[in-house]
Amino acid sequence: MNPLDNIRVVLVNPMHGGNIGAVCRAINNNGITDLAVVDERPETDWNEARKLACNAREQFEAIRKFDTLREAVADCTVVAGTSARTGFYRDTSYSARDFAPIALESAKDHKIALVFGREDKGLFNEELALCSHIIQIPTDDLYRSLNLSHAVYICCYEIYTAFGIFQPSEESAPEAPSELRERMFDIWREMMIETDFVHDQKLDHMMMGLRRIFNRGKLTVPDCKILMGLAKQSMWVADQWTKEKLKNENH
Repeated sequence: MNPLDNIRVVLVNPMHGGNIGAVCRAINNNGITDLAVVDERPETDWNEARKLACNAREQFEAIRKFDTLREAVADCTVVAGTSARTGFYRDTSYSARDFAPIALESAKDHKIALVFGREDKGLFNEELALCSHIIQIPTDDLYRSLNLSHAVYICCYEIYTAFGIFQPSEESAPEAPSELRERMFDIWREMMIETDFVHDQKLDHMMMGLRRIFNRGKLTVPDCKILMGLAKQSMWVADQWTKEKLKNENH
């Protein structure tokens, strides 16, 4: 079973409907689809929540509501509460990154919960008492508070990344061999001469600089061909300009 299917995000008494909608997007970005709201506020603007959910409307419609946190996490083994504050009950904590493998290990066979508190007051001590782990997201002293959906995204992202399901795209074009690179440099050398870009006494120095620029990263075969085409076109344009200049002078 995909462990991401066993991860439940729980929002306790959220203040703003827009944050609930933004959380719908944040969890779906990271392959998580189980969202619960605990102790819904009577003034919650669910229309705003629906708007902020954007294309995560299916997730928005699937939100489950509970009266208490105890009910929301009753079927979960690992229950991780998030807290920005330190002190009693909060001294032993994990970063979101360090907690990710713990979450995945348990989520292979059991439901687990990530619990997020109120935007202004976080989780109360009695709510943290229901948690088996505490997560603290590193932030700078300049501004320690995180938007609710941002905090949810960071925690879910670390779990998603640790799961290893995402594979970044790789360069498919073959790397240019030395013979092709040298042909490219020869054409650029000729181009710099033909366009009067550099005087003869500085040509070798300029070529070394050009090599340093192009050798800082991997040059592929298509890269070299584009650069060669650019140099050739520059020489053609320079030749046309010279011919036009001579023609005008003769007249």
